[in-house]
Amino acid sequence: MLADLLPLTINELVLCVVIIFIAYVIKGLSGFGSGLVAIPLLAFFLPLPFIVPVLALVSYTGTVYQSITYRRDVVWRDLLPLLPFSLAGITIALWLLVNADVTVLTLSLGVFIFCYAVYSLLPHNIKSGSRWWAVPAGSSAGLIGALFGTGGPFYVLYLKMRNVTKQQFRATITMIFLVDGGARMLGYFYSDLFTKKIVVLALMLLPVLMLAMYVGQHLHIKMNDHRFNQIVSILLLVSGLSLAIKSIYLMV
Repeated sequence: MLADLLPLTINELVLCVVIIFIAYVIKGLSGFGSGLVAIPLLAFFLPLPFIVPVLALVSYTGTVYQSITYRRDVVWRDLLPLLPFSLAGITIALWLLVNADVTVLTLSLGVFIFCYAVYSLLPHNIKSGSRWWAVPAGSSAGLIGALFGTGGPFYVLYLKMRNVTKQQFRATITMIFLVDGGARMLGYFYSDLFTKKIVVLALMLLPVLMLAMYVGQHLHIKMNDHRFNQIVSILLLVSGLSLAIKSIYLMV
């Protein structure tokens, strides 16, 4: 019965478990990044309209846990301006996810991940900015997040421009994902993207997420931030480029 619900071979399921574990160790370390790592790797063997809702269900459990843990350090005055623009971006993304060609979406994801990886590897200083930056940051994050499950970089840039502390950053971005993720899940539900197969796979991956988050949080104080960010960026660079090449090959 369970095998009939899963569109995965044993090898694919093992790959899913490994990818989810790595992605959520990274989230436990940094407070974000699970989608950036997991989505492009999973997209090599699973379609985006399947992957994104699965990750939304799996990730939301970890987000709820983190938001409760860090709630006292949330910077609400920087969080609240993001929300209306994030919701607008999510609305557009839901339409694209249901109606756009899967190969085109996958190519777009590969290009986005590659560009973000190049940007993160380059030396740059993020200057302070006003809360007006919530307009492009929120709308871009909502759009990319609902479409690819990887809207985190836009929220990260905005919070860094607001000069929050490391502790405030992790708490605030977790609370953003709580609200943003809740809106996305409602959207996926009303767009009929949550199937039985997606729910079963998400439930199977949930223990993997909890273990990975535990490991990541306990590694947090032992990891050199600069080296860690470099490793993640190189992984994203390779996966984004490979995904784009694969999509172009399928299109021609």
